[in-house]
Amino acid sequence: MARRPLPRILSSGSASITRSREIARTAADNATDVLHPLITVTRGMRLLAGAARQKWAATPRERRGHALFLVAACVLVVALIPYGPLLALISVMGAAAWRGRDRTPVKTGPDEAETARLRALYEALVPHFSVPDDPGPLFSHGGDWEKTFGTSYAFDADGRLTRLQVTYPAYFTDGDPDARSRVEQVLHAKSGRGREYHFAWDEENNHLLMTVLAALPTTLAAQRFVTAPGETVLGFTDADAVRRTVPVEDGDATRDASPVIWRTGARSTEPHLLVAGHPGSGTTTLLRSLALQALQHGDVLVVEGGGSGEYGFLTGRAGVLAVERGLAGALATLEWAAHETERRLIAANRARQAGHPEPEDIGRPLWILVDRPGALGHLAAADGRQDPQELLRVPLRHGRAAGVTVVVAEQFDSLDALDESVHAHTRARAVLGPADREQVEAVLGAQPHTTPTPDVPPGRGYTRLGGGAVLRLQVPATPDPYDEATSEAHRTAVLDLLPAGAPAVERAAPDARPAPGPPGRASAPADRLIGAPATAEG
Repeated sequence: MARRPLPRILSSGSASITRSREIARTAADNATDVLHPLITVTRGMRLLAGAARQKWAATPRERRGHALFLVAACVLVVALIPYGPLLALISVMGAAAWRGRDRTPVKTGPDEAETARLRALYEALVPHFSVPDDPGPLFSHGGDWEKTFGTSYAFDADGRLTRLQVTYPAYFTDGDPDARSRVEQVLHAKSGRGREYHFAWDEENNHLLMTVLAALPTTLAAQRFVTAPGETVLGFTDADAVRRTVPVEDGDATRDASPVIWRTGARSTEPHLLVAGHPGSGTTTLLRSLALQALQHGDVLVVEGGGSGEYGFLTGRAGVLAVERGLAGALATLEWAAHETERRLIAANRARQAGHPEPEDIGRPLWILVDRPGALGHLAAADGRQDPQELLRVPLRHGRAAGVTVVVAEQFDSLDALDESVHAHTRARAVLGPADREQVEAVLGAQPHTTPTPDVPPGRGYTRLGGGAVLRLQVPATPDPYDEATSEAHRTAVLDLLPAGAPAVERAAPDARPAPGPPGRASAPADRLIGAPATAEG
């Protein structure tokens, strides 16, 4: 059967309709350009009228009469002055044109570059959030990234992501640290390196929130912190990580900062601290900060294995029992510390049995700060002498009950040389300086929820108190005041915190000094620090 042609009016109708639409669109654009001032004034008049209605509705009823009288008086004055109505009309039209002007449109979605970045990030996550037998996958090659990202994202001025929420499928093993780490590495690499990202996994709702963390301030210096006895400030962290703030002096201003409080003493669950880091990472700075805070309520013993004299400014100060840099002095000092721990335990036990309060000389806390004990252990092994770390076993094991706190700082390359007692009894940990996630986990026992950056200032790192969360940490600047590179402001801040006084040897009476040790024993200032045992019965 032959195909009959369509009528001419039907075959040419589509072309006429298209041409008519183009003509109408062009006429509408031209009319909009011509009438744009009138449209702007009309829009402004509508906005002004709406504002006037809102103002009238907000005016109390008892004041509306006064308002009407004031408006009528203004209208009468304008009508009586020369050219008043014309000037009023011009003013109203100008105000309407200004109110109805075109404003910059609000950005409601990502631009092309941001969309390309989100699409690339979506494609990179497909191998981690998809399985072959998923009938309705959230992640698939060439899929819709808006289903997983939605509108929960933000970019900075440079077009890099600062916040992103990812919705992942329920079968993803979000309880596996390795699976989490792989996803976090992909997000870190695709969102831009050189920044620190925080990852919050919501396992109940299958959400992952990635945010860019601002750098912790490095302008806080050593100062008196508002803390109770038995509380020590390790440093400062993010505002949402802890629920407590303390006032601090930041330059010439005073503000509130979020501290990491470490509690020591008889009721502490983390009575001892281990600090690890690379050279120049700020481990010595942290020990200096702890020493200045400990001198407010206790006594301090310092053993420096590196022998660089970083603690020389503490020598001879009130409350500083000894500052040792040599092997012989370190052995004698730590031996005295072990005997002092035992003496405190015995005195406290006798006082409890007799029903008396503890003697005053055992109520004052004793801090033992050991910097780089691995270097001293190497020297002791070469000389055939006892490892100084063996003398730390008694203070580490019984220090909590005796009021003795031990802080050990060591470098990463010498952590294997630490004694087992140090690893077992230092439940408070800190890692300073550049370190990858594996190094942080090896020291703290858990991986951080952030991505460590390769370049960090001294004193920046992570800390974990017992089984708590891993927190970012910035140690307050506490340099050696005798160092020529120290600024005058930091030197003054440290020296103002030092207690005054002569060395303990000079304050002791000549007849109160014990007799010198047997021949062949190395003499040390710690030998003269041993006083008479405390009596528990009054």
